[in-house]
Amino acid sequence: MRVSRNSFLATTAGALLCVSVAGGAQAGASTPEAPRYQPQMVNALADSLGISEKAAVERLDQQAEQQSTFGELRKDGVRTEGAFFDSKGALTVNASDAKTAAKIEAAGLKARIPERGQSALDRVKAELDARATKQVPTGVTSWSVDLASDTVTVRVKSDKSDGARSFLKAAKRHGDAVRVIKDKQRLVTQAVVPPGKRMTFDGFLCSVGYGAKAADGTRYLVTAGHCIENLPELAYQGERFAKGENTRFALGKDSVDMGIARLDAEDSVGTTVDTYGNGDAHAVKGSERAPVGADLCKAGQTTGWTCGTVSAYNVSVTYTDENGGPDTVVTGLGSSTVCTEGGDSGGAYISGDQAQGMTSGGPSHQQCDGVNGEGSSYFQPLDDTLAHYNLTLDTD
Repeated sequence: MRVSRNSFLATTAGALLCVSVAGGAQAGASTPEAPRYQPQMVNALADSLGISEKAAVERLDQQAEQQSTFGELRKDGVRTEGAFFDSKGALTVNASDAKTAAKIEAAGLKARIPERGQSALDRVKAELDARATKQVPTGVTSWSVDLASDTVTVRVKSDKSDGARSFLKAAKRHGDAVRVIKDKQRLVTQAVVPPGKRMTFDGFLCSVGYGAKAADGTRYLVTAGHCIENLPELAYQGERFAKGENTRFALGKDSVDMGIARLDAEDSVGTTVDTYGNGDAHAVKGSERAPVGADLCKAGQTTGWTCGTVSAYNVSVTYTDENGGPDTVVTGLGSSTVCTEGGDSGGAYISGDQAQGMTSGGPSHQQCDGVNGEGSSYFQPLDDTLAHYNLTLDTD
């Protein structure tokens, strides 16, 4: 597929907008200052919280400032036990002891000393992950570290299967470190949708993710692993642009939902996220992970531009194959309140100007209503994917 040198691969299938450069600005003309945040993100945030757009911008500014401060603390060697935004947009940082808490508060952030914290909860979750690899806990939809409640939260649709009973028995051994919640949702990966603009492969559909390159200059599409499970050729508008090279997803097996496809020599992926008509495209400046509670949006070929917040990281889920195949346990996901539907898989999540990940899956038959419609979804964190494949994100 040939693309002019002044344009990028059009990713109407999900993440990155194809743009053409139309020449330089007129000499002497003043250029208006670009807004700090994409207008539709501000509008969606204001609408969801019932606040003014001015207050929404102030909230985003506050989050950005707190994330920067938190990043500096970690660079200075302050060891923390995780951090999360509360409902008011304040960042709470878990401290291991009073001395560390004092350093955090001296930097202007809220600190607390949890009963368990990130490290202890990660160990509990790792034990549950190991249990799930031995026997798929069919009926247990997900389990993840919830920093705000200081627990590992397990969501259960049904406890009828042997795998679910065994899993829940192991979970209960951890006492109040594990919280079990009834969940009516059935989770599926989100690849197949009716015809429309999309990335196609072997008769299936997904959304395009991010572009990245290896140290030797080889360029890749970073995507959800289940989108390229059989390492297919990928096409946009009927023309090939990439070929699957590696995936860590395998139906019915212990999986991670990340994968890469090598881009054809004449093709490339853009560095701005398509908002599907909801304001200007979002420039990608980096891939710094946003804390739990941070606001983010995603682009996908089915639901377009939808927004919400980060719910958790290091989430494990049990995906059900709607075609009657085996269940698949996927670990290492992020979860969010962003609404997605079938065909959004692989699409790009972004918080501010920092790329966050690619759509993995969500509740079966979920229907999204507008930019900030109620819903939930799971995404493969981008920073983990780049690190695993030793790639550098393409930025604007």
